[in-house]
Amino acid sequence: MLLHHHFVHIAKKFSKKFFIIDRTANKRITYSEALIASLLLTNRFQQYEEGFVGIMIPTSAGCMLSILATLMSGRIPVMINYSTGAAYNAEFAQKKCNFKTIITSKAFLKKINCPHIKGMIFLEDIMASITPIEKCKALLISKLTVRLILHSIAGGDENDDLVILFTSGSEKDPKAVQLTHRNIIANVQDLNAVFKLSVKDSMLANLPYFHVFGQTANLWIPIYQGMTIISYADPTNYKMICQIIRVEKPTLMVGTPCFYRGYLHKSEPGDFDSIRIAITGADKCPDILRRAFLTKHNLTLHEAYGTTETSPGISVNTPKFNKPGSVGKVLPNVWVRIENYNTGEECAPGEEGKIFVKGDLVMKGYLDDLEETALHLRNGWYDTGDIGLIDDDGYLWHVGRLKRFVKIGGEMISLVRVENIIEKLLPENISCCIVEFPDAFKGAKIVAAVTQPVDERAILKQMATQLPNIALPKHFVVLDELPKMGSGKIDFRTTTEMVREILAN
Repeated sequence: MLLHHHFVHIAKKFSKKFFIIDRTANKRITYSEALIASLLLTNRFQQYEEGFVGIMIPTSAGCMLSILATLMSGRIPVMINYSTGAAYNAEFAQKKCNFKTIITSKAFLKKINCPHIKGMIFLEDIMASITPIEKCKALLISKLTVRLILHSIAGGDENDDLVILFTSGSEKDPKAVQLTHRNIIANVQDLNAVFKLSVKDSMLANLPYFHVFGQTANLWIPIYQGMTIISYADPTNYKMICQIIRVEKPTLMVGTPCFYRGYLHKSEPGDFDSIRIAITGADKCPDILRRAFLTKHNLTLHEAYGTTETSPGISVNTPKFNKPGSVGKVLPNVWVRIENYNTGEECAPGEEGKIFVKGDLVMKGYLDDLEETALHLRNGWYDTGDIGLIDDDGYLWHVGRLKRFVKIGGEMISLVRVENIIEKLLPENISCCIVEFPDAFKGAKIVAAVTQPVDERAILKQMATQLPNIALPKHFVVLDELPKMGSGKIDFRTTTEMVREILAN
């Protein structure tokens, strides 16, 4: 199956149903209208060079239709991160993937203050130049049978690239991840099965499509089922998001803990009454946030775990199987192996080790990077670089990134575990990130970056009852705010650099 072909089937089947309710542009587009629009854009996109086409548009009808048209024209969309350093990321993507054309918007570039990059083509110009003849042609093609429409657009194989996404770059330079139709479909089908998703559901879509969480959950899951997508481009406009949910009544939403925290503070009781499933991922979900959402909205945040390289879902808590604090049970057609990082042997239940993943959800590889691909893919198993365990009940627990472990006095200390403990002791309005600072004698020392001054002595006294002395923060550094990625995930690399710069002066 090819996902752009599946879209055609769905568009013909649910022609009069709303495909997109775009609350940013105030547009409501049916599946029939979306098919016509994607055929119009396909005709234009066929004029561009073959291979990759960059897309740098916020979550909106324009972005969804551009992705579909790129695939229907036989090109592969490369999703460009516009949240920070848009111009740099655009040129980085062009060089990494060897392409020129970037589909974007004049109004959007102005809004984010991004300069024009060579190769950029604007949606406004494309739409303004479409002729009546082109419109008639697209309309006529849309009225054909599914078989004839599919004959008029690009074909291919399920193992062809569906999209190029970049890793977050929160720890080092981003890598270009090749996700195939088969990868995304495998994940979509597993998530559909465990949550019993259907055409009756509707999806709030406000995550960026350059992030794998948004790409799969906010685009391909609803298309696969024929849902209505309710989109809004700015996930940090917390009050507006709450208003949209109250008015449009989506049944599904996904987000990061950072965004859910914002929704919690800006929402009123009743705002989330329509939501039957809320999934949180990309970062650990604090217990205090989970409890607060349940108290205020009677809504359970189901924590999930995934990576860009696994399309993304590996495990998830569900209404039937939910163990707060864990990242849920492994999805039906996914295999997870916990491996001892010293011996390479498979760990027993409850024993921490490196998380390896196998299944159709695992990426094809990193584009033009055989070395990194070989390091992470071995005999079909993907090395996540994460540490975790599977308990006696079959729930996966994510302990942290292997790179977020530090050796102090010969002991391996998990920075994530320190974060989990300190977050429970901080006031709700204070965020924290634990980082390491080089130490000439012990190798490293632990530093707590917090967003407001705290009573350090009192916090350390309470932490000492749960952690050894070597795992206690030696400094507290106050930052106005913690830098974040476009997904809302804390940018660990930038936070570490800021802390080290402050302590070095």
